[in-house]
Amino acid sequence: MNYYLFSYGTLQKRQVQIDLFGRVLPGRPDTLENYKVAPLEITDEAFLAKGEAQNQLTAIPSTDKNDNIKGTVFEVTEEELLHTDKYEPAGYKRIVVRLASGKKAWLYVFVETSS
Repeated sequence: MNYYLFSYGTLQKRQVQIDLFGRVLPGRPDTLENYKVAPLEITDEAFLAKGEAQNQLTAIPSTDKNDNIKGTVFEVTEEELLHTDKYEPAGYKRIVVRLASGKKAWLYVFVETSS
């Protein structure tokens, strides 16, 4: 069974896909409505060791109906989805969203953690 995964950041990069999945993922442009991107400083050393930038963007819900995030919806296998879980920085979790195309897709969002 295949799943949809929405990306608005590093997973859209061809080399990241090849390094992570061993292939370039099939994908199509799509939009996540009622969300916007916000800056986030990544402190996860394992993520940064992969050569990714410390300053990333994360998706957050928005009450402004004009806010949306343009990205790519990829078709991935369950195994690839599990690889993506390990790739994402600490503090991110996977949620289900509905895209403008009507597809239900997984999306990684940062979750506040309490110390």
